[in-house]
Amino acid sequence: MAQHSETIVVTGAAGFIGSHVAAAFLARGARVIGVDNFDPYYERSIKEANLARVREGVAKTRLGEPCHQEPFTCVEMDICDESGMDGLFIRERPAGVVHLAAKAGVRPSVADPVGYVRVNLLGTASVLRAAERVGCARFVMASSSSVYGNNTKTPFAEDDPVERPISPYASTKRSCELIAHTHHHLTGMPTACLRFFTVYGPGQRPDLAIATFMRLMRDGQPITMFGDGSMSRDYTYIDDIVRGVLAAYDRIDQFGYRVWNLGSDKPVRLDALIAQIGEVTGIEPRVERGEAPAGDVEITWADVSRSRAELGYAPKMARHEGLRLQWKALSGG
Repeated sequence: MAQHSETIVVTGAAGFIGSHVAAAFLARGARVIGVDNFDPYYERSIKEANLARVREGVAKTRLGEPCHQEPFTCVEMDICDESGMDGLFIRERPAGVVHLAAKAGVRPSVADPVGYVRVNLLGTASVLRAAERVGCARFVMASSSSVYGNNTKTPFAEDDPVERPISPYASTKRSCELIAHTHHHLTGMPTACLRFFTVYGPGQRPDLAIATFMRLMRDGQPITMFGDGSMSRDYTYIDDIVRGVLAAYDRIDQFGYRVWNLGSDKPVRLDALIAQIGEVTGIEPRVERGEAPAGDVEITWADVSRSRAELGYAPKMARHEGLRLQWKALSGG
């Protein structure tokens, strides 16, 4: 478990999930060193706003406390910069790592498979090596529900076959799990791989479906529903994900190497999701149809029984309320 003033490196700290995870560790009294390269996949201003919220949270929770070290710093660095990562870890001597940095997104990975392999595989190997060199006590990394591909057995359990991913992004995430397993075998570093199931909530990455739909509906624009609406996703609220990440960080030393699903266990069809967003926003969606993109899976659905038993993970947020909170943050309502 993270102790008071323990130093933790969070890669991807300026992103949606990373900024929330960093804030949660800071709230527990840890010192956080963020790493982010501000990839231009979406606007830098969004990531700067994420970091500003983290710093505001630090100022509120630690008001009046003596400060011998800055509790939160975010270093602009590419995780593929091996010498830079080594130098950072040697300088800061973190006790643990939460590795969330990656090139994200299924659809863009189809157009740029080489870029995804470079960042996700080389970057993960670089962070693992830096962590090993300073003797980090634990390592938690983000994987993805996309590794399950179009498995016909649902819900997806961690022991299900994952040999047939259908996008370059999914392939890199599965490859990262294997790299992490090998690293644990060779070094003994306790290592957790967390398969996130589509994360949403205030500040959601702007390219993802819910954020896109809400933004277009707010602006009076039509939305595109890819396929016939039957695709379904297991949407998971950000606070539930963060609790799972912290629990995995606290408990991975009991397991060595472990894979855990973090999802809601409540998938919803795309057409039903769009209708629910309409209810929450009070705006009738204007829906246009589009072809289902290559690489998109038909369904994601998390079996969270292992996470529940071993991490005490229990997703709490009802989708309607989570959507309401995301819409409130976007619309200023």
